[in-house]
Amino acid sequence: MGRVQLFFLGLIALQCLAADAAAQSSNAPLNRDYYHLLDRLEIRHNHLSASYQSAVKPYTRQAIAAFIDTLDTDQVLSSRADRFNNNYLRNDNFKWTANHQNLNPKPIWNTIYKYRSDFLYGADKKEAIVVHFNPVLNLGIGGETADGRYTYLNTRGAQLHGMIDGKVGFYAYLGENQMRPPTYVRQFISQYTVVPHEGFWKTFGDRGYDFFTATGYISFNATRHINFQFGHDRQFWGDGYRSLILSDFSPPALFLRINTRVWRINYTNLFTQLYADAYGQSGGSIGNTAFPKKYLIAHRLSFDIGRHVTLAAFESVVFGREDSLGNNHFELSYLNPIIFYRALEQQNGSLDNALLGLDAKWNFLGHFSLYGQFVFDELKVGEFFKNPGWWGNKFSYQLGLKYIDVLNVSNLDLQLEYNWARPYTYTHNTIYSNYANYRQPVAHPLGANFREFIAVARYQPLPRLSLTGKLFAANYGLDSAGTNYGKEILKDYTTRVSDEGNFVGQGIATNWLLADFRASYMFWHNTFIDFNIAWRQQESAADQYDQRTLLYSLTLRWNAPFRLHEF
Repeated sequence: MGRVQLFFLGLIALQCLAADAAAQSSNAPLNRDYYHLLDRLEIRHNHLSASYQSAVKPYTRQAIAAFIDTLDTDQVLSSRADRFNNNYLRNDNFKWTANHQNLNPKPIWNTIYKYRSDFLYGADKKEAIVVHFNPVLNLGIGGETADGRYTYLNTRGAQLHGMIDGKVGFYAYLGENQMRPPTYVRQFISQYTVVPHEGFWKTFGDRGYDFFTATGYISFNATRHINFQFGHDRQFWGDGYRSLILSDFSPPALFLRINTRVWRINYTNLFTQLYADAYGQSGGSIGNTAFPKKYLIAHRLSFDIGRHVTLAAFESVVFGREDSLGNNHFELSYLNPIIFYRALEQQNGSLDNALLGLDAKWNFLGHFSLYGQFVFDELKVGEFFKNPGWWGNKFSYQLGLKYIDVLNVSNLDLQLEYNWARPYTYTHNTIYSNYANYRQPVAHPLGANFREFIAVARYQPLPRLSLTGKLFAANYGLDSAGTNYGKEILKDYTTRVSDEGNFVGQGIATNWLLADFRASYMFWHNTFIDFNIAWRQQESAADQYDQRTLLYSLTLRWNAPFRLHEF
């Protein structure tokens, strides 16, 4: 029996268990602006959310609504912008929250926008089937100084979510895209033969790309404490702007997620199927080739200490089993949801790539949130102290701070973050065990062998107007021809330049800077117009890697997040 059939059989069995379980919803799609509003309200509330774990994204709409209903409107929602955001979140999740203001007094033809959050909404009299439908548009036009051609983005699609029998939530998104991105993004595509964040693609027009995006899943509660989700989507683990564990940089993947929340304990299991490679050519990806698959299995156990602190430990393993005929097999022993993966990895002969780590968050004083991650890819204590330059000391860490209402200025929020990764972290000796999906990093988009500082300032001077400024500054080491200094996680670590004397930034010393400003105005629910301007430069000890460009764009978004290329 194949691995996919096993997934589906397990899913059907779990649905049988869910027959008498509590009602369930779909997730709120990953969107940095949207999730920042939730982070802000949690910090203002000065109490960890009791309905979701902030470091495991996306959240279900039901959990978001439960959190919104706990807010003290007099203390937490003290500004016009906060009250507007609170009402926006209530309307966006109105099936699950009390006191929403989502009913539209003047729907178009008494059908379109009966509710402010939904282009079309349908339900039978008993609400056994509930459907929310929204079109998706992301239309942008811009330019850059590095190239006389204009840049553009043309995304058209639709998203659908709802419930069946009040037990099963579902979500589906389909989007058709054409894009001519800035020069540095085209260089990324040329180097890796993949479009950032996406899967299969084709060339389009003059230096443009065409790609199709599809995600979808079902969600249900097996018991009051256990939730299952199965489908094809992105995940993000962490409280930071970046994640050193699991980010949404690479394309969506087939997944099964089990979340168990009891008292102050939250336990998450994630089973995903990734792509070990994606063969490309100058004209785009090859559409009639079966790309080799691999698997990433992860679990995370967290504990809330009082009202303000969360501590968690996580573990993941990446593996593939290709036989002499080229067929890939799933390692069934990793299906155990509560076992220590490192022990299994060693029992299997240490063929796989196991990572361990810790993360934590502390909300305090109603204004601050301190967070961090530490990831061990490979570490020997003796070598760490006696020989810190040994190549096998592979680890990374993150430290960050969120400060809301800076100096008591309402809705002025600041986030500072530092990320650091040793050379060869996330790499392995085969494409079936490196920490990549479809030739793109699963964790940090810079790969490894880097140090990075991030500053994000957000200000909401008017309820519908948001201003966001970002600064990214990083130092890393690039490879010269035929070398491997440890930044490129797709490379086999057996090709490393040295066993000894390794350090962060080794290779061709390179500094990267991205300064970005965006003004967004929401003139209807989830409908935005954005003006964006950014400066990006890369300065290297080897002149051929130098890049400088000023970018600008104007975008209309309808039920879509702002597309980011922050690398």
